[in-house]
Amino acid sequence: MTSLCCKVLEALRGKTLVTAESCTGGGIGAALTAVPGSSAVYKGGIISYTNWVKHNLLGVDQKLLDTLGAVSAPVAEAMAEGARKVLRADIAVSVTGLAGPGGDEFGNPVGLVFIGYSDCRKTLSRRFLFPSDREAVRQNACREALKLVLENNA
Repeated sequence: MTSLCCKVLEALRGKTLVTAESCTGGGIGAALTAVPGSSAVYKGGIISYTNWVKHNLLGVDQKLLDTLGAVSAPVAEAMAEGARKVLRADIAVSVTGLAGPGGDEFGNPVGLVFIGYSDCRKTLSRRFLFPSDREAVRQNACREALKLVLENNA
């Protein structure tokens, strides 16, 4: 993970990155800040574990949360856009998903994760299904989020 973080930080030199994390609970931020000098790029993040935080701090539309649930592509995208705006950064990445032990009221399975990305030109999301235990889902989500940032800034 350290190698991937170093690549992301190098690719973003001169830009700022923030995170909005739900199921990863700050894991992306922890991985990035383990690298000395990361503060030149990484500004911080919001751990938006509840829908209240997603709505009230990140500005995710309550209707999205009520109709689609937190684990959806539109919510991941709104989280990334919200984090970028609220924390005034060039780039934001978000993660929302189900690490387990159970699914949600919308029928989403454990291991379903959406990762959002936003910069001044575009906002997008990716869907992943990591069939594994809680910690593996969280680690895979952190890794894929960093890879998505790198892919869009190579």
